[in-house]
Amino acid sequence: MTPDLPSPAPDVEIRRSARRRRTVSARREGERIIVMMPAGLSAAEEQRWVETMVGKLERSARRTPRGRSDAELTDRARRLSAAYLEGRAQPTSVRWVGNQERRWGSCTPSTGQIRLSDRLAGMPEYVVDYVLVHELAHLLEHGHGPAFWALVDRYPRTERARGFLDGISLAAGLDMTAPDEE
Repeated sequence: MTPDLPSPAPDVEIRRSARRRRTVSARREGERIIVMMPAGLSAAEEQRWVETMVGKLERSARRTPRGRSDAELTDRARRLSAAYLEGRAQPTSVRWVGNQERRWGSCTPSTGQIRLSDRLAGMPEYVVDYVLVHELAHLLEHGHGPAFWALVDRYPRTERARGFLDGISLAAGLDMTAPDEE
């Protein structure tokens, strides 16, 4: 087995703006990382922010489960909507997030945005698909009434996936909100 070699330093471009006052942001453009910051930062502040933002982007890239990007997750959600919801649930975006402490997923029906907890990363596909169908159903039915559950139950592995998530929650001592109690 070969030892892990350190990865090369990423190509970073710094873009300063006189209009930008307080915020620092970063994004990937191909293999390059673009860090946008206020023009008035000192060289030391610039270096600190570059290290911070590059670290955040690299951690985010490592968290992308099984190589599934947000775009692939959005495509998967659209296929599930077509298969189980007559294509009526059309999310505007579907993305992985690391800040959901008490939920497996969440949906904002007014914007069409769906977020999945990155805790789902190593779970079976049918579990991720169930959470996606659950959140897609919220685009059609906002509450957890009978009409909502009738939509979710169109996914054939709903009961199995819910049992899996309940077991994970119990075993890990997580206080995850049960879908019917949200």
